[in-house]
Amino acid sequence: MTLPPALSHALPDKLLAEIRFDERGLVPAIAQQHDSGEVLMMAWMNAESIRETLASGRVCYWSRSRGALWRKGESSGHVQRLVELRLDCDGDTLLLLVEQSGPACHTNRRSCFYRAARGEALETIAEPVA
Repeated sequence: MTLPPALSHALPDKLLAEIRFDERGLVPAIAQQHDSGEVLMMAWMNAESIRETLASGRVCYWSRSRGALWRKGESSGHVQRLVELRLDCDGDTLLLLVEQSGPACHTNRRSCFYRAARGEALETIAEPVA
């Protein structure tokens, strides 16, 4: 996997100025496997987590339940390495192209999107990784 080239110190400031954070200072971030396009998860980021992600290359989110930074994989070991960060047209959602090691979901599934509405049922379409 190739990590993004070293970023200038000015980039985070320029990027942050383009992001439309909500009233809590948060922006939704969708993590997608960079080579397959598989959508892995959605989480929240704030300015501090974005700066850390860009500086370290390891994805860091903001945990609303803990009220603290959450470095993906700090307890599970299933880290996300940033390949590319993209900002949508409105500036209110981030797309993180990542290299995911192990499952992305806390349920031990590859993706958090493991249930599908089919007919009148909500079906489980992916089992936990063994």
